[in-house]
Amino acid sequence: MNDEIMVSICCLTYNHEKFIAQAIDNFLLQQTNFRFEIIIGDDCSTDNTSNIVKLFLSKYPDKIKVVSAAGNKGIHQNLISCINTCKGRYIALCEGDDYWTDKLKLQKQVDFLENNQDYVICCHYTRVVDASNHTLYVHPKPTPLVHTYFDLLAGKQEETKTASVLYRNIPKIHQLFANPWFFSCYAGDKIFKLFATLHTDSKIYVIPEVMSCYRNHEGGVWSMINAKIRMERMISDFNLIIKHFTYPALQKKKLLLLYIRRYLLFELRNKQLRKAYDTVKYLL
Repeated sequence: MNDEIMVSICCLTYNHEKFIAQAIDNFLLQQTNFRFEIIIGDDCSTDNTSNIVKLFLSKYPDKIKVVSAAGNKGIHQNLISCINTCKGRYIALCEGDDYWTDKLKLQKQVDFLENNQDYVICCHYTRVVDASNHTLYVHPKPTPLVHTYFDLLAGKQEETKTASVLYRNIPKIHQLFANPWFFSCYAGDKIFKLFATLHTDSKIYVIPEVMSCYRNHEGGVWSMINAKIRMERMISDFNLIIKHFTYPALQKKKLLLLYIRRYLLFELRNKQLRKAYDTVKYLL
C-alpha cells in the first residue's frame, strides 16, 4: 500500500444524529489495497450530530477530517468545501443519512475505473430503506448499466443515487461550481452527473450489485418533501438544464417531448401558464 490517498470519502451531514454513526462505521469497514480518507462536512447541525462526529474524529484522527464553518452554509457550499479538502485520485459520495453495505465497495469501483478510462463515474445498485432500515425497494435482478450524457439529459439515471457515486477527482468536473446557476438547482447530484459526463465526454457504469442504502425519512431533503413542491423543484431543474447544457436539434425535440410527458399537465393544472409557455417556446 503506497502513501497516495486513492479515495476521498465525501460525507455531507446536517442533523443526522440518528444515522451518522452507521454511515461512518461503514466507511471505516471498507477493505482496500489502497489508502482512503474520510472528509465529513457538518453544516452546523443543531442536534447531536456534531458530537458524534467529534467522537469518531478523536478515535480516528489519521483517517477522518471534519470540515465545519461558523454558520450554516447550505448543501451546495458544504459540498464545495468538502470536495476542496479531498486529496484522493477518486471521490466517493455519501450523505450522512445513507450508508454502505459492502466492505469491498470502494475496491470494486476503483478497480473498474482504473481499467476503464472511458468512464468518469462508477455507481452500483442501491436499496431504499426507511428510518428503521426496513427495505422499501430493491431491484430484484441487477444487471450492468451504462449511462451516457444524452441518457442523463433524457432523464435516464437509474441506480445512480449519491451514495453509490465514485468519480475521478479532476479539475474540469469541479468547474461546475464556478457557475452561479449551480446554486439555484435542487437535485445537485443530477446536475453534477450531467456536467461530468458532458465535459469529460465519458460515461457512467453501474455495477450490478447492491452496495448501499438510501434512506427515506422525515428529515430527508428530497425523499419526504411534499409531492407538489418536489414536482416544482424538478421542473425548475429541468429549465436550468435546458438553458445551461448543450445538445443538438434532435435532442431538443426529445427534451420538448419529455417536458410535455412529465411536466406540462402539472403546470397547466396549477395555472402556471406563463412558465409552461416559456419552456415550450424555448424548446421550439
